[in-house]
Amino acid sequence: MPVGVTTPAPSPRPSVMRRERRRTLREDALNLPNLLTMARIVMIPVFLVFLDRNTPIDGVIAALIYTGAALTDLLDGWLARRMGVVSVLGKFLDPLADKLIVMAALVWCVPMGRIQAWAVVVLLSRELSVTGLRSVAASEGVVIAAGSEGKTKTALQMIGIICLVVGYPYHLAYVGIDLGVDLIVVGQALVYLSLVFSVASAAQYLRLFVAAVDAKAHRAPPALFP
Repeated sequence: MPVGVTTPAPSPRPSVMRRERRRTLREDALNLPNLLTMARIVMIPVFLVFLDRNTPIDGVIAALIYTGAALTDLLDGWLARRMGVVSVLGKFLDPLADKLIVMAALVWCVPMGRIQAWAVVVLLSRELSVTGLRSVAASEGVVIAAGSEGKTKTALQMIGIICLVVGYPYHLAYVGIDLGVDLIVVGQALVYLSLVFSVASAAQYLRLFVAAVDAKAHRAPPALFP
């Protein structure tokens, strides 16, 4: 046997592999970070119930639920790294939960007249396109990290959605001057601004994907034909 070549270990029986896989997924599902992630998904219907009631107090409650979900999104990733329980299930659920609540909030705000349908279509198309692009990149062994445009888009979108969810004008009286703030207008402005960064970050993802795939192709050994 040539030096450096080892004989592969015999593969375990399929029944053993299935038992181990089920046990591993069960343990992953019950760790604290993934429980927090799943709680975000479970809270989406509750969030929509309060948003749909369309009253000032219900709007505030819905905004608090959305804010809690956003904070939990930061917490579960930190906990997973801190506790050493980063898992495949968590990598799947975490971005899924984030996109589901964003999609639910934006789609629900359209019939309420708080955001234009075309803006929601552009944002959701961007999210689906980038998710598909990253999935293809991962299958090719290419990891594309989020750039500054994507992070700015996420921050603007989060604050904008919270303003849309609260959704009512507020008047602040200061030294005899009535300062009116319509949070729907503020939310729309932030979401429309996030569209610019959404398109820019999508273009950046595409550029990095093409560059990474080209670099991998140049490193690959030439194909051998009989």
